[in-house]
Amino acid sequence: MPFDRTIKIAPSILSADFADFGREIRAIEAQGADWVHVDVMDGHFVPNLTFGPPAVKAFRPHVKTVMDVHLMIAPVDPYIEAFADAGSDLITAHVEAGPHIHRTLQAIRATGVKAGIALNPGTPAEAVEPLLDLVDMVLVMTVNPGFGGQSFLDMTAKIARIRAMIGDRPVHIQVDGGITPQTAPLVAAAGADVLVAGSAVFKGGSVATPEPYGANIAAIRDAATRA
Repeated sequence: MPFDRTIKIAPSILSADFADFGREIRAIEAQGADWVHVDVMDGHFVPNLTFGPPAVKAFRPHVKTVMDVHLMIAPVDPYIEAFADAGSDLITAHVEAGPHIHRTLQAIRATGVKAGIALNPGTPAEAVEPLLDLVDMVLVMTVNPGFGGQSFLDMTAKIARIRAMIGDRPVHIQVDGGITPQTAPLVAAAGADVLVAGSAVFKGGSVATPEPYGANIAAIRDAATRA
C-alpha cells in the first residue's frame, strides 16, 4: 500500500451479490476499483450483522488490490488477530467502540496490518488528534453506521479539520456513506482521498454485465478529481 493522496475508490461489497462474492470482487477490480471495502457489523455496535473472519478469509484470494476491513463491532480487541490472519491489509476500528483506543490501534499494528480509526457523525474531529501518529487512515462516517444506501450527512467541516490536523503525515482520510458523483466533490475538496461507495458503484450492473460498475466508479472518481 504505497502512500499517495490521489483519489481512490473503495467499493463496499455490502452492496454486492451475496451469492457471488468472488466474481463480484474480481469484477469491481477489473472495472477500476482501487480498494475493496469490507463492512463488518456485529448487531451490537451497529444494528446489523454481516461478515466474520471466515468470510474475510474467503474473500482474500479474490482481492488483488487492498482489502480494507472496517470493524463496526464492540469489543474490538478480541477479534483483531482473527481479522488480521484472515488477510486484511488495513483494519479500521471505531473510536467509540471501546475505552482503550490506543491499545486497540497498537494491537492492530502489532499484527503487521495497517491501522485505521473511524468516527461516527456525532463524534468531533478532536477525538482523533491524539491518535494520528498511530494510524494510517482516518475514516469519517458520512452516515450513521449500520446499513447501506443511506443519505449523505455533510461532514465536510470535520474532514477539513482532520486534514489540517494530519499535516504532512502519511495518513489517508476515508469517507463512507452516501458517496455519489454529487457528494464526492464535496468530501474531496475538504481533503478526503479514499471514497467508499456501495449502491452508487453496484447499481445497474452485475457480474454478467459489469460495465456499469466501471462507469459508476469512473463517474465518482472524475467528480472527486475535478474538485
